[in-house]
Amino acid sequence: MSRVTVRRKTVRITLAGQTQRPDTLAVEEPLELRIDGRSVTVTMRTPGSDIDLAHGFLLGENIIGAREDIVSARYCAGTDENGHNTYNVLDIQLRTPTPILARNFLTTSACGLCGKTALDEVRTRTRFPLPAGGPIVDAAMLSALPGELRSRQTVFDATGGLHAAGLFTADGTALAVREDVGRHNAVDKVIGWALREERVPAHDLVLVVSGRASFELVQKAVMAGIPVLGAVSAPSSLAVDLAADSGLTLAGFLRGDTMNIYAGAHRLGLRDSTAAPNGATLPR
Repeated sequence: MSRVTVRRKTVRITLAGQTQRPDTLAVEEPLELRIDGRSVTVTMRTPGSDIDLAHGFLLGENIIGAREDIVSARYCAGTDENGHNTYNVLDIQLRTPTPILARNFLTTSACGLCGKTALDEVRTRTRFPLPAGGPIVDAAMLSALPGELRSRQTVFDATGGLHAAGLFTADGTALAVREDVGRHNAVDKVIGWALREERVPAHDLVLVVSGRASFELVQKAVMAGIPVLGAVSAPSSLAVDLAADSGLTLAGFLRGDTMNIYAGAHRLGLRDSTAAPNGATLPR
């Protein structure tokens, strides 16, 4: 049985009446990450690409900076009522033991702090500062990437209930696409893939996400050295501030022939003045 989707009974109501039928749902299960046997975090995710998820999460939190920093990653204790392994506990052995406390996580430390402090946290802890230049991305190509991402969302086709993230080359070639109930998990999975493929720092890649662009997603892009982030929906104010502060190109509302460029318009061959504080529609 697939661990990505499950079937559940439903009552469907239409103008013609009601019928009973099964529906396909995306699986959501906890994944506990342990480092050297110590539990450090639990995230709710769609099973699959868990090793990549762990690598991406630890890179985003500045715990590792290269594939070689992890000696092993293995599923361990965790059983269901029948004594079967749930594959929901992953133990990571680091090459260099590191004292880790949950409160030191970047995503956790941003909670409750002022915006400036959150920006400073990322700026001072990233291992891969973004270059001032970077790839020049064609605007028409960038606007087409959400469609490319959507065409690869096979589980979304069956469930309608998953986010997606994709890594593309500057010419629009898809390298990795992952789906998950959590948009941050989908991003961790593609960044973890890049780390394991030795593509980090990813100074030549473009990250596209199916939903909005939060501070957390911009943070993950910056920590991986990704210079361009495109989102189908809107960014948050702090996400725009972090993008501008870090030199990241941030595009939102990638829909059809329009988009808003909130920071880093120079990578689309435009003057940065086109990125007004509240976003600017890209001229076609």
